[in-house]
Amino acid sequence: MAKYVIIGNSAAGIACVEGIRSVDREGSVTLLSAEPYHTYSRPLISYLLEGKTDEERMKYRPDDFYEKNRVDARLGVRVTEIDPAEKTVTLETGEKIPYEKLMHATGSVPFVPKIDGMETVEKKFTFLSLDDAKALEKALTPESRVLILGAGLIGLKCAEGILSRAGSITVVDLADRVLPSILDETGAGIVQAHLEMHGLSFRLSDTVLRFEGDRAVLKSGETLEFDVLVVAVGVRPSVSLIENAGGAVRRGIATDETGRTSLPDVFAAGDCAESYDISSGQSRVLALLPNAYFQGHAAGVTMAGGREELKKANPMNAIGFMGLHILTAGSYTGETYVSRDGENYKILFYESDLLRGFILIGDVARAGIYTALIRERTPLSGIDFALICEKPQLMAFTAKARRELLAKKQ
Repeated sequence: MAKYVIIGNSAAGIACVEGIRSVDREGSVTLLSAEPYHTYSRPLISYLLEGKTDEERMKYRPDDFYEKNRVDARLGVRVTEIDPAEKTVTLETGEKIPYEKLMHATGSVPFVPKIDGMETVEKKFTFLSLDDAKALEKALTPESRVLILGAGLIGLKCAEGILSRAGSITVVDLADRVLPSILDETGAGIVQAHLEMHGLSFRLSDTVLRFEGDRAVLKSGETLEFDVLVVAVGVRPSVSLIENAGGAVRRGIATDETGRTSLPDVFAAGDCAESYDISSGQSRVLALLPNAYFQGHAAGVTMAGGREELKKANPMNAIGFMGLHILTAGSYTGETYVSRDGENYKILFYESDLLRGFILIGDVARAGIYTALIRERTPLSGIDFALICEKPQLMAFTAKARRELLAKKQ
């Protein structure tokens, strides 16, 4: 009977369980997680603070998931070492657990920059886990002046989550715009104006030089008083276990299309691992929940003796802030088609007869057509691209292309 060990209890780890069980119903599966909680959806922690959900509804799978899939879920335990020669993992207690196939799905960790005086800040938090959200919630009062370092996805979702719980929120970022990794200048301007309308304050193209207790001295010379600090400048793939075991690591853990690493019988998936991005033609970390699931499932199937590959990974973000919807995908290279009407904004990027990427703000209806064009690498010369630019609809495709697209959705 095969022995599978999975390190990680989020999307990639859970997908690995389901991938394994789709092929092998008998092998033993041990799941190890440093967090003590039943699997939950990490992107929902901001909605928990906002009061739009609770811990029960945050669960990524039902309460009986581990039992139904015959998983020995050991929660609240930390893995300190992988020994690929002995094929064991070591827990912080010293216990060694043997494996035949191992999945590494430890996600990412917050990046906390070294800033003078950071140790003098009494109430400082990161915002990546359920424990982070709970600790931040306890520290907030209706009068709290909150300073958030980072105007990216994590920082802005945190701001949205605590908006009704704090007295004021100021966001500082060295970048010249909000969401700099996924929005262009125009799109960022629309989103920033929307957030400011709801009470957020921004200090962009600026950074904190030093902290003096609950005072932040910015590079611009401005001094900000605050009660609560949230550090949300980014995350780093959690790769140390694989790296220390001698596995190949670039920006993330190097894997093939099945999730296999350079270590024998060791797989990796999720935010800690790289995927092949079809929109850019490069392997890179795609820190997205759907990608983590598909990558983890492919690895689980392969670990159990089947064969599944992740070949159509594509960076994609579907988010919203205070009622404003944002959807982005692909790479931003080539020529562009641009349209704007108030808060509704669209920019499509295309080159070499292919749609490479897009940014949609406000009206995101039927964006799945754009996503399918990127994923399927559909030649633009074979469709009515002018119509697609203006209004995505299946009628812009040939009859044959429509049949193929509809077949793929079934």
